[in-house]
Amino acid sequence: MPARSPAFPLPTVPLGGLLRACHPLPAAAVTVFAAVLAATAGRGPAGTALTAGAVAAGQLSVGWSNDRVDLRRDRAAGRRDKPLATGRVPAAAVTAAALTALALCVPLSLAAGPAAGAAHLAGVAAAWAYNLRLKGTAASWLPYALAFGLLPAFVTLGLPGAPWPPPWLTGAAALLGAGAHFANVLPDIADDLATGVRGLPQRLGARTSAALAALLVLGSAALLVLGPPGRVTPYGWTLLTLTGALLLATAGAPGRIPFLGVMAVAGGDVLLLLARGAGQAASL
Repeated sequence: MPARSPAFPLPTVPLGGLLRACHPLPAAAVTVFAAVLAATAGRGPAGTALTAGAVAAGQLSVGWSNDRVDLRRDRAAGRRDKPLATGRVPAAAVTAAALTALALCVPLSLAAGPAAGAAHLAGVAAAWAYNLRLKGTAASWLPYALAFGLLPAFVTLGLPGAPWPPPWLTGAAALLGAGAHFANVLPDIADDLATGVRGLPQRLGARTSAALAALLVLGSAALLVLGPPGRVTPYGWTLLTLTGALLLATAGAPGRIPFLGVMAVAGGDVLLLLARGAGQAASL
């Protein structure tokens, strides 16, 4: 019996260029974060692998669709780091890859259960809405907050009894996502404005956006330290103080320093989110 052709057949393309077009570092980071959170929450090897597969497929679809939607703007800005903009990868191949990854994401997400699958697919839909429309609006921060905020729910809703994560955990993840959006845009604000992208960070400007990014990730850290029940440990207060000091020291600095400061704190928030999420899941 002849093998069926894939729903979205991929043209022959340089695999290295196709990989670079999917935003590999953010995609890998979010996938590893989700997998570790699933493992520490008690999803088991199969559940952890399923979580990682669903998140990886979703992230690949988002990354490829982002570069495909931004093709005209990336060419206008002369982005030599974008293989699609330089012609190393055909646009049709990136479109096919994005749709294939999205098609795989749906059954992988729903395999964790209807509630968990719906939570993850809502986050992926928010990310696609950012790529297709919201990136250039004042609501550009909203898809990031929604997608990040729903990630803990995707993990916990797949546990027996389908429990929702506590509000402080969801809020911390959402604030981290919104802060990541403002920080991620900082190095590219000038190019974005030149090509007509007017999301909220571009409208507010680099200085205000850097301050907002710092406040959002600081708010995320505060929720992770102060949100769980029980008394805050000296370690928690020390961590929160150091976080605030780092952000205060870098917020007004020139160049990429505010971006790097926010990213450093965001990385610490991710580790704390994993630790807090695991502890909370153990008590569900």
